[in-house]
Amino acid sequence: MRAGVVVAAQPGVEDLALRAEELGLDSFWVYDTPMVHGDPFVALSLCAKATRGIRLGIGVTSPALRSAPAAASAFASLNALAPGRIICGVGTGNTARRTLGMPPSKVAELENFVAALQDLCAGRPTTYREGDRVRDIRFLHSGAHVNTTDPIEFVVAALHGPKAAAVAGRRGTGLISVGLLDPAAWQAMREARREAAPGDANGDCYLVTPLHLLDENEDATGDAARDATGHLVMSLLDFAADTPDFAAQLAPDEREAVRRLLDRRGTTATAPDRYTKIYPNYLGRIAPHDRDLILPSLMNTVALVGTGDDLRARLTTLEQAGIDELIIQPVIDPPTEMTHLAKLLT
Repeated sequence: MRAGVVVAAQPGVEDLALRAEELGLDSFWVYDTPMVHGDPFVALSLCAKATRGIRLGIGVTSPALRSAPAAASAFASLNALAPGRIICGVGTGNTARRTLGMPPSKVAELENFVAALQDLCAGRPTTYREGDRVRDIRFLHSGAHVNTTDPIEFVVAALHGPKAAAVAGRRGTGLISVGLLDPAAWQAMREARREAAPGDANGDCYLVTPLHLLDENEDATGDAARDATGHLVMSLLDFAADTPDFAAQLAPDEREAVRRLLDRRGTTATAPDRYTKIYPNYLGRIAPHDRDLILPSLMNTVALVGTGDDLRARLTTLEQAGIDELIIQPVIDPPTEMTHLAKLLT
């Protein structure tokens, strides 16, 4: 199984990208959450100039964040800096939109956006709509401006449902998901993609998840494990705090964790401005006083924690389910965590 890293977009990420390349990792990604992190295209531009071979990905952008012409220009410009190394991750913007207090895009909007990006980034004209006005558009400059010759890899973000996986099938793209460790769920998503595909559905599958390699005799639910995995567990609790219908599906102790989270943030699940209280430091390292919210049941759901042998066995199972690449977000000591990942998969 290949390995990659995802981090928040900010100054200095190019140093981590270079270190990831030196370790032999396959990809380096940054999140696209405009009101939480820095600009991903600025960050990956720095990474493109600092590296030579590692693939560089946006994980993920959305039609609700950028117009297709603006996004295509950004990706094709990155492709000019790092020819053939760019990965365009696209989703409905579930997180980035919620941090604005807005709903995610519709699946139909996602599919139209992917189709337009694929056309424009390959130098083809595409149909562009604004309200009732429809126009055919294409890049009017190329060469030194943008690179539409070298291919860009496209992946569609899907959590559990088949709709986004079907978009990936129809558009011939890969799949990416976060914290989805159930092999059966991955097999179902890949089947949904295959059924929707006009031909072979063979784009790569990417899994984003925290990973913590236990030291000898270390507690799998101790402070170190909670700190290393808490950012993604907290993102699940944030979503539950923002989405009462989802919270209602959780176990009683998990619903209690959501209640405590809302209380600590000084808001409620129905407050109109709750997104301004819930999402600060989203996907950042958790504060020590929030460790009690990182329940073992949630850690087991979204994170990989274990000894080297434990983790290799779980990764083998996921690889058999169709995962091509594991992507981790290091939040404690990124260089050391990336080194552990490289050693684990070699």
